[in-house]
Amino acid sequence: MLNRVRSAVAHLVSSGGAPPPRPKSPDLPNATSAPPAAAPEAPRSPPARAGSGSGAPAKAVEARASFSRPTFLQLSPGGLRRADDHAGRAVQSPPDTGRRLPWSTGYAEVINAGKSRHNEDQACCEVVYVEGRRSVMGVPRDPSRGQGLCFYYWGLFDGHAGGGAAEMASRLLHRHIREQLKDLVEILQDPSPPPLCLPSTPGTPGSSDPSHLVGPQSCWSTQKEVTHESLVVGAIENAFQLMDEQMARERRGHQVEGGCCALVVVYLLGKVYVANAGDSRAIIVRNGEIIPMSREFTPETERQRLQLLGFLKPELLGGEFTHLEFPRRVQPKELGQRMLYRDQNMTGWAYKKIELEDLRFPLVCGEGKKARVMATIGVTRGLGDHNLKVCSSNLPIKPFLSCFPEVRVYDLTQYEHCPDDVLVLGTDGLWDVTSDCEVAATVDRVLSAYEPNDPSRYTALAQALVLGARGTPRDRGWRLPNNKLGSGDDISVFVIPLGGPGSYS
Repeated sequence: MLNRVRSAVAHLVSSGGAPPPRPKSPDLPNATSAPPAAAPEAPRSPPARAGSGSGAPAKAVEARASFSRPTFLQLSPGGLRRADDHAGRAVQSPPDTGRRLPWSTGYAEVINAGKSRHNEDQACCEVVYVEGRRSVMGVPRDPSRGQGLCFYYWGLFDGHAGGGAAEMASRLLHRHIREQLKDLVEILQDPSPPPLCLPSTPGTPGSSDPSHLVGPQSCWSTQKEVTHESLVVGAIENAFQLMDEQMARERRGHQVEGGCCALVVVYLLGKVYVANAGDSRAIIVRNGEIIPMSREFTPETERQRLQLLGFLKPELLGGEFTHLEFPRRVQPKELGQRMLYRDQNMTGWAYKKIELEDLRFPLVCGEGKKARVMATIGVTRGLGDHNLKVCSSNLPIKPFLSCFPEVRVYDLTQYEHCPDDVLVLGTDGLWDVTSDCEVAATVDRVLSAYEPNDPSRYTALAQALVLGARGTPRDRGWRLPNNKLGSGDDISVFVIPLGGPGSYS
């Protein structure tokens, strides 16, 4: 086994335990169900169709038919074929037909240079209405607070090992968020602090008096303060977990292959919530200042979490890996010598005596974009990957991957934004070759060439960012102006103006 893993990693270099099961949201349909009328869903552009009389095998025809792009691109069959062309790599954006994305959001994407058969990125942009559950707080609904809430939603999903997980998440994740917010509609509209408990239904477990279970009050400190903001964060986190569990249940029947990173933005009641699980990135460019709104989750950034899990549950390592990290692979001839290492508790390095167990392959290996978990995957958070195994082994990797996002909050009401202030979302195809400062410079250059009230300026900015990362075809590859290699990955970019719905609708 060690030889097989060694060979796999050599090829790469040269070229959270799983959460407990959660109950399924009762109102959420299956992946193939039609969406309810109250929740608009992002349908897909028409699938590519095989030519008549081609004689292609049924499986090949099905694979081609499964390729789709976001409906807001409004691609014709010919446009879909151009979007799937690895040689031309034409940049795709919504047509300038007068009907724009919410907030005049800009969007652009381009397919990879041959890394995978199709573009495995997916995107979603929606306005979602949330109808509250009846009398959640146990009192009659106040008519002055309305019947529900609307939130704006943007999502980028970077698929790997197939596009099924990204496509499924782009269709359903915002509906899971809607389901989680249903219990909060009345609470979020009430300025008073959230209730500690919601009333239970009579006759259900937990509805009887549990006072005999409560110990002396002296054992309890003052009740923790819970904000409305933290309730929305929790709703988004739970939605990610429920989405991941749905993928696990339906992965066989609905061909949900691979996994995906997920970067989601929710605007609700004056605040922007940015949830990231993976290596996509979001930044705010405000008056020339760069405000990071996410961080990447990779084997390097989450090394200590991964090592801690391997230390606490060594059975997950299968006797083939060690949770310890060394500067390089330990050689058998170094048994008994003292070598630099670090474990789950360390940020620095120390020396230890090399023992037989240290000859196992490290749980985390490589650096930068070549860093891998169990010599297999380069991201540590995301959705899907339920079938992912170590190369030439039955050892599952999913226990080390987390579906929970990190959620950061930005209060739009605390700053007076101008039309040039934007939130930029991009998959790693953008950030692999473009720095935050370079993105900010492009924001200033492109937006200054347009009138502030021109809604097409944000689409032009998204296109400029994608073109700048893709480069131009030269010397049998894609090159940037400095002659460095451009991004050969799928690239997807949202540009969201921060003026909000009132300024740019």
